[in-house]
Amino acid sequence: MTDPSSGPSRRALLRGIAAAVPLLALGPALTACAPAADRPPTRLLRVSQASDPRSMDPHKVADIVSMNALINVFDCLTERTADNRLGPRLATSWTAVTDTRWRFTLRRGVRFHNGEVFDARAVAFSIERLLDPATASPIVELRYVTGVEIVDDHTVDIVTDRPDPVLPAKLSLFGGVVVPPGYLREVGEEGFAAAPVGTGPFRFTEWQRSVALRLTAVPDHWAGPPGVERLELQTISNPASALAALQSDAVDMVTGLNPDAALQLQGYRGIAVANSPGIRMSYLSLDTTDPVLSDVRVRRALNHAVDVPLLIDAVLDGKAREVPTMIPRESFGFDPAVAPYSRDLERARALLAEAGHPDGFSTTLTASSADAMVAQAVAGLLARAGVRAEVELLDPSTYSSRLTSDNRGALGPVYLAATTGWTLDGQSPVQSNVRSDRRQSRWTDPRADALIDREELSIDPAARTAAFAELQELLSDEAPFVFLHQLDAVLITNERVSWTPNVVGVLAMATAEVRDG
Repeated sequence: MTDPSSGPSRRALLRGIAAAVPLLALGPALTACAPAADRPPTRLLRVSQASDPRSMDPHKVADIVSMNALINVFDCLTERTADNRLGPRLATSWTAVTDTRWRFTLRRGVRFHNGEVFDARAVAFSIERLLDPATASPIVELRYVTGVEIVDDHTVDIVTDRPDPVLPAKLSLFGGVVVPPGYLREVGEEGFAAAPVGTGPFRFTEWQRSVALRLTAVPDHWAGPPGVERLELQTISNPASALAALQSDAVDMVTGLNPDAALQLQGYRGIAVANSPGIRMSYLSLDTTDPVLSDVRVRRALNHAVDVPLLIDAVLDGKAREVPTMIPRESFGFDPAVAPYSRDLERARALLAEAGHPDGFSTTLTASSADAMVAQAVAGLLARAGVRAEVELLDPSTYSSRLTSDNRGALGPVYLAATTGWTLDGQSPVQSNVRSDRRQSRWTDPRADALIDREELSIDPAARTAAFAELQELLSDEAPFVFLHQLDAVLITNERVSWTPNVVGVLAMATAEVRDG
């Protein structure tokens, strides 16, 4: 059990972190709201995010920031609903004809913004374009798709070279965007990216790189008119600048902030800070080939030492949920019967002593500078058990390049990572980290490999659920990771805006509402 007498208080933990990582400095602009006379026209919604979309060609990008813009211009075949269910979009239904063939029935009466008809030929063209090596698409979700067969004008079969139980979910974002074949042939790839045409709830109007993307509502959209007439996605990379823009009424909503930044706005007049469950999951990856971390007793000790509830309370303002292993809640396959590790410093110290480290040991904890607060706090919690973890912070681009390199040790023996399993299937967070032959795996266990194969190669939900349950028990027992938390989605808005994201948190703004301030 937890040893409260030896644990730091929330205040002490924050004080220690603050010594190493300065809190976000907010400018003097955060003192008062703009006059009502300067308010924007009703039904214009202005949203800030930290980066520009990389492209407005949906087959050329695979990052969430770009998808936040694209999902408003284009439709996908399926979608995640507000209550996180997989629902129809351009496809009204789907079924597995065989283990390697999914059949999709398409919505009738849909047209692209230029009047071009949406039909089975558009779906086949889109998927074949995405798979064509000449497209150089970074989207990997359709890696098992070998082709598309048109059954009739409103029915297509998507064929795979192996069972892919997650395929309908993969078509809810990156893999499922449908583009207009006639328009693309007419304007070419550069022309399409410069003036994209989709079937989505907003029509492309203007894009000023590094400034703003402007869209106009499609009033006769097949799903009904959006709740706002105009949508503007502004690029504001500095969090303090984004918050100042909100306070001066230059934007209505700030996205992508960490809870510690949001915490500093509590109580400001005219600003609402809201959080809702999110799917982004954080963990420590342990190099099990490291001489110290190869001992399972050490790995279990680390999990007993990191007080995740305290971490969530002290650093994340309570805006996160603990995860027992590597599958977050809301994902298919999550097993609520697997309990998180107990907070037990005595047990952690005893395990370290049994492993030959009665005085603890020293190591390095690598993290992106964007996660500095969490990394420093985790190091502080490990120190209570005698584990001296020196935190090495890397700028996000360096961190990302090392994470995705072929060198599995490029980030050192312990690194802080996070993953967004947007398909809401347990396969997403484990596929790159657990099976021994995967890119980011640093653990070898034939039992885990066999369980991964069972859940990946079957379309039977019951068989997959059973495999996931066994896998989570094995992960908990062998502890190749320190399991941390899944972060809430944090939205900071003025009082004009009403919108609730689903657990994935993509900025699909057709359901947003704005009112006069």
